[in-house]
Amino acid sequence: MRINKLISRNTLRQMGPGLITGAADDDPSGIATYSQAGAQAGFGLLWTMLFTFPLMVGIQAISARIGRVTGGGLAANMRAVFSTQVCYLIVGLLVVANTINIAADIAVMGEALQLLVGGGEHGHALLFGLVSLLLQVFMPYRRYVHVLKWLTVSLFSYVAVVLTLHVPWGQVITHTLFPTIEFSSHYITLLVAVLGTTISPYLFFWQASQEVEEMRVNNAVPLLYATEAEAARQLRRIKYDTTIGMGFSNLIAFFIILSTALTLHVAGITTIESASQAAEALRPIAGDLTFWLFSLGIIGTGMLAVPVLAGSAAYAVANVLNWRHGLDRKLVEAKRFYAIIALATLGGTFLDFTQINPLKALLWSAVLNGIISVPIMIIIIYMATRPMIMGGYVLNPGLRALGGFATVIMFIAVVTMFYLWLA
Repeated sequence: MRINKLISRNTLRQMGPGLITGAADDDPSGIATYSQAGAQAGFGLLWTMLFTFPLMVGIQAISARIGRVTGGGLAANMRAVFSTQVCYLIVGLLVVANTINIAADIAVMGEALQLLVGGGEHGHALLFGLVSLLLQVFMPYRRYVHVLKWLTVSLFSYVAVVLTLHVPWGQVITHTLFPTIEFSSHYITLLVAVLGTTISPYLFFWQASQEVEEMRVNNAVPLLYATEAEAARQLRRIKYDTTIGMGFSNLIAFFIILSTALTLHVAGITTIESASQAAEALRPIAGDLTFWLFSLGIIGTGMLAVPVLAGSAAYAVANVLNWRHGLDRKLVEAKRFYAIIALATLGGTFLDFTQINPLKALLWSAVLNGIISVPIMIIIIYMATRPMIMGGYVLNPGLRALGGFATVIMFIAVVTMFYLWLA
C-alpha cells in the first residue's frame, strides 16, 4: 500500500508541463472548432485525432527538449541562431494569434456564464479578463493551475454524453481508421482549423518555457551541464509527460467531435452560431447536468487556457528582448514580462466589445494558428538538430522524422487550403 502511494505521488510529480499543455489545448477555441467539425462533417474528421496524436507528441516533446537541454525558451534560442527581423516576425505573429485567441476564448466564457446565471455576456467577459489577469499577476501560478486542473474534469461530460447515446461504432471505427478526405475548400479549411487548434504554436512556446521555469524553481541545471543519468531521467520524464498530456487532449477532442456529430449533425444543425446552441443541443439528450458541465467546462478550460496564451506570448517577447521573466517572479521583479501578459489579456478582452463574432473568431484563430505553425515548426526542428544549440542531445532519427512529418503535413494542408481558396 505504501509503495503504491509512493508510485502514485511520483507519477503525479512527473505530470507537469506536458499535462498542463494538453489540458490547455482543449480550450474554448478547441471546443468550438471540434464542435464545428462534428456538426459540419459528422464522423468525417474523427480520423484527425488519431492521426495528430503522434505528431502532437513529437513536436511538443521536441519543444520541451529544447527548453530542458538549453535552459532557454524557444524564442531565446531563436535569437541565438536567426536574425532579429526573423525573431520579431515570428514572435509578432504569435502575439497577434494569441490575442485573437484570448478574445474568442473570453467571449465564449462570457456566453457560458450568461447561460448559467443570465446577465450581459460582455460584462461577464470583462470580469473573466480582469480575474484572469489578477490571478496571473498576484497568485503563484502553481497554486492557480492546481485548482484549475480540477475544472478540466468537466470535459469528460463529452464522454458521458456519448455513452448515453446509440453510437454506430462500426461507422465510427471505419471513419477513424479509413478516412475519406474531401478536396473542397470548405472541408480543407475546416481540416486546417482542426490541425491548427490541435497543433498550436502557443503550446510549443509554453511547454518549452515551463521546462525552463521548472528548472529555475528546482535549482536544476540545463541538461547540457547535467550528468548523463540525470539527462536520461529528464528525457524519459518529458516523453512520458508529453505522451500522457497529448493523449488526454486528443481523447477529449475525439469525443467532442463525436458528441456533436451524433447530436448537431444528425439534427441537421451544421453551423454553430453561439456556444448556447451547442449546450442546448446536449440538454435534451443528457439533461441539465450535461448542460451545466458543458458550460462549466468552457469556463474551466478557458481560465486555464487564457494564462497559457498570454504567458506564452509574454515568454516569447521577453526571450527575444532578453527581459527578466517568469510566472513565479513577483510583479516588481519582471514588470515588462507582466506588462505583456496584461496587454494580451486585456487586449483580447476589449476586442469582445467590437462586432467580432466569437465562434467565427475561434475558427479563424485556429486557421491562423495552422498557418503560422508551419514556419515555427521548421525553426524548431532546425534548432533541435543543431549541435551548437543541443550539444550531444540533438534529435534522434525517430523524433526528427516525426517532427519533420508533422511539419510537412501542416504545410501540405495550408498550401492546399490556399489553392482551393484561389481556384
